[in-house]
Formats: sequence, C-alpha cells, structure tokens
Amino acid sequence: MRIEAKSIEEYILNVPDDRREAFAKLRETISTHIPQGFHEEMSYGMIGFVVPHSVYPAGYHAAPKLPLPFVNLASQKNFFSLYHMGIYSNPNILSWFTDEYFKHTGKKPDMGKGCIHFKNPSKIPYDLIGKLMEKITVADWINLYEKNHKKK
Repeated sequence: MRIEAKSIEEYILNVPDDRREAFAKLRETISTHIPQGFHEEMSYGMIGFVVPHSVYPAGYHAAPKLPLPFVNLASQKNFFSLYHMGIYSNPNILSWFTDEYFKHTGKKPDMGKGCIHFKNPSKIPYDLIGKLMEKITVADWINLYEKNHKKK
C-alpha cells in the first residue's frame, strides 16, 4: 500500500489510525537523532532525509536533479520500512546494527540490504534507531557514497 501524499503532514495523516502514533514516534526519533545537515522532505513517495543540493550539488548519480538520499521511512501494507543507506553501504554499521538489534529485542532484524521492516509497531527499538541515526554525519555519508556508489 503506497501512500500518495504531497507533504510529510499529509503522509502521516494517511498512515492507518492504529499505526499512526508509532509511525510518528519513529519519524520523531529519526528527526531528533539524525545529524545536522540532512533535510527532511518527501522523497520517492516516502518521508526522506536527504543531503540537499546546497550541500552536495551533484545530487544522486542516477537522477542528479534529486538530492542525495540517505534515510527513507514508509508505511507499507503490513509493516513500516526504514531504508538506511548507511547500513547498505557500510558493513561495520550493518554488523553493529544487527548485533545491537538482537541485544535490544532478542530477535534478528527483518531486513533487506538497506531496509528494515517493523511488522509490530509496539516492538520498535526506538532507542536503537536513534543511535543508528547518530552513526553517520552528512560528511561521512558523502564520503561513503562517493567511495561506494557514485559512478566514475
């Protein structure tokens, strides 16, 4: 289920009622802990935290008119998805996160390459998500992106 929204506020209002509070808390956790310099906006039909063109004029290599994405948050049909490009790009962050996730929840995370799924909103480890957000600054992300993803 894709939420069609033109603004962050509209997106949140369209999250199902029984999950809206947890979704808003997850967004607030990200907003509070993500380092300065990332900008929150609608991105790829989700709530995104990006490196704006004013900081990184080249933008995203696959679509240079778009700012460089870093984190996206979506409410899907049966779960929330948190896309974190640092997990995808940095094996040390991935290893740290999967180890810590187990310590916090007693379970392995439900993940893809850079996507974390939260099926039960009452089981989201908000404190761990906050720590994850603090791991990579804008400068760190630009350097990691250019090293791993930017086509030369």
